[in-house]
Amino acid sequence: MNRQSSFFGFLVAGIIAVLVVVTAGFYWFFAKSPVNLTTSTSGPSAAIFVSKQAPITLSLLVNPDQLQALDKEGELSKLKASVLAKSNIDYQQDIQPWLGNEITLAVTTFDIDRDPENGQQPGYLMALATTKPEKSREFLELLFSKRVLAGANLATEEYKGVKLLYDNPPPKQDLLAGASVGERFVLFANDPKVLREGINNVQAPDLNLSSSLQYQKATQQLPKGGLAVAFLNLPTVAKWQGLELQEPTYDSEIISLLLNPKGLAAETSFLSSSATVASSSSPLLSKPVGALQYVPASAGLAISGANLSNLGDTDLAKLWKQATATIYSSGEDAISRFGKPLTEIQKRWGINLPEDVFSWVQGEYAIALLPHQQTTGNWVFVVEKTQSVSEGISHLDAIASAKGLNISSFNLDQQKISAWTELIAASKQIDTKRPAYTVETKIQGVHTTLGNYEIFTSDLETMAEVLAVKDNSLINNRNFQDSIAVIPRPNQGYIYLDWTKSQKLLERQLPILKLAEVVGKPFFNNLRSLTVSSYSSDAELLKGGIFLKLR
Repeated sequence: MNRQSSFFGFLVAGIIAVLVVVTAGFYWFFAKSPVNLTTSTSGPSAAIFVSKQAPITLSLLVNPDQLQALDKEGELSKLKASVLAKSNIDYQQDIQPWLGNEITLAVTTFDIDRDPENGQQPGYLMALATTKPEKSREFLELLFSKRVLAGANLATEEYKGVKLLYDNPPPKQDLLAGASVGERFVLFANDPKVLREGINNVQAPDLNLSSSLQYQKATQQLPKGGLAVAFLNLPTVAKWQGLELQEPTYDSEIISLLLNPKGLAAETSFLSSSATVASSSSPLLSKPVGALQYVPASAGLAISGANLSNLGDTDLAKLWKQATATIYSSGEDAISRFGKPLTEIQKRWGINLPEDVFSWVQGEYAIALLPHQQTTGNWVFVVEKTQSVSEGISHLDAIASAKGLNISSFNLDQQKISAWTELIAASKQIDTKRPAYTVETKIQGVHTTLGNYEIFTSDLETMAEVLAVKDNSLINNRNFQDSIAVIPRPNQGYIYLDWTKSQKLLERQLPILKLAEVVGKPFFNNLRSLTVSSYSSDAELLKGGIFLKLR
């Protein structure tokens, strides 16, 4: 039997740890009134059963029934019913009376028998906290009794004082192993080997995840009130996926999910086991950058911060290099796949953005994409005026001249505008004997000075929109203000995506997104915007957050 082909039936219930939180996030906004939730303040207790080398450990730190009040559409009940449909188990009668405030699901190993010749057979372990040990033991016996009635052959084993139950099921069914451990947890796995290793991890504490210094550092970063937490061992995750961790700056990651009256927040920390990875960080800002006052509220995507000149040496850059070098052959390959607008700008101008533009941006900046009818949208680039900006403009003038462009200036609504233009001769047939010619001007880019900022745009129409922005700027937009209010300060700036405005543009750039929308229809139907920020870093830690604002 190929146990890799699917999760065994009951263990699929562990996916509740993700789906319940997402479902709750959707309907929290509609609940109108807060719901008191009891969550763990010390992280997952079941980490004692999980190996230090486990690729992924995911925990729901609240009883699913506490989230029921948020589930206005009944999605949680449907999920429970579908998960348990084939097991003849009734959640309300058989599980609810004893289930506690933790469900932990771990991929303990990417190959149970460590034999690559017969394919990878991942080990899965699920731990359910129990508040009534006697009732949870009764449930365990009931579950295996029903599997025997369905045709499975039951086996029992005493292992280090713990009674293990497992079966040899009929074809096309997954093996299931279970055990009641002490007074706190019921364990399930897809192989008795996984259970034995889990028990070994408890009895030899130096083997389990809780004893890992890296894990202890990670859990110290968890915010209060987190509903779910995931811990990833990045080298083993990469190996599990057939990859090798390249440019290894960070070797572990912890993610915590929290509910917010306006949506769902995730806080993540990347950790390094080495203090030698210190890198320059972007300046921490106590308020949104002033450059955003010149970004129209119609922007679908906006990136803001300070000092792009050291971008390649920052902790964020090292994380980007690690991710792209591991998943793709290089960062350039990743940009070509997902950063098509940037690629087209570089190709159109014949420039290298980090060298020819970012290198002279030492103050505040804002980059925005306005999703109009064009394939790539219209862009705005706002930078704080410094001496290096004047030098940077002169450098761009030189590049433009080398490409045969003209450097000219004119007034637009009494504002002096500088432009890089291309003159094109066009013929117009007046009669059959003699054509007439006209000279057309094609604008490749424009820029102007407003206050203490230099504004660059892709075209004249976008510049006109910037000049008319006044109080209708992104920084004054209520949705933007609500989104960044959730992100701690000081921080290193924001990446803000207005999903309702940029959906069509993103679908053109990333066709695979349409498939994701079909699979995650409830999520995308309710998504309003997404905001990302990093707000703490040192020699061994990079911390950031994501806020999903819902309708």
